[in-house]
Amino acid sequence: MGQIKVTKAPIEGLYIIEPAVHGDNRGYFMETYNKRDMEEAGLTMNFVQDNQSMSVKGVLRGLHFQKQFPQGKLVRVIRGKVFDVAVDLRKNSNTYGRWFGVELSAENKKQFYVPEGFAHGYLTLSDVAEFCYKVTDFYHPGDEGGLAWNDPSIGIDWGIKGTYNGTASAEGYTLPDGTPLNILDRDQNWRNLNETFSF
Repeated sequence: MGQIKVTKAPIEGLYIIEPAVHGDNRGYFMETYNKRDMEEAGLTMNFVQDNQSMSVKGVLRGLHFQKQFPQGKLVRVIRGKVFDVAVDLRKNSNTYGRWFGVELSAENKKQFYVPEGFAHGYLTLSDVAEFCYKVTDFYHPGDEGGLAWNDPSIGIDWGIKGTYNGTASAEGYTLPDGTPLNILDRDQNWRNLNETFSF
């Protein structure tokens, strides 16, 4: 091993992965994924699909999960900066409903592994961000669920300004520099954790 540094997050199953970056005055090179190194670090997931998205500043995507076909995700940013968040939805977990977040950027080159059983979302902090992720299952249309990004029972600190009005509406929320929060209409209609799940 030696090509990656793997750090366990405070919630079991979440990992921050930092690849070795080899740079000089010409630029840099790094392996963004190496199955052997991952397996030596105890990460034996099998990826079947790569995805990429672009967002402008203030866009918040999430919190999303898959209902019948859960996906593990290895996420990273290749341009710009985001705040990436995972929420534990594993009903038998002692951290159920807890969240963990990490800043991912083209500069820090960190990757974040979010396994099956978590809701996931991110907030774009730079003018533009390009977001790449590997997943452990294929996309299944109609299988996506979601949670309110601002559910007070979860209490995610997105680092934004605004006051909770009882819904997932983006109205009145801004980044510290005044950029309005930009959220898809569907994502503004998700409900809180206790309304979404009953075990």
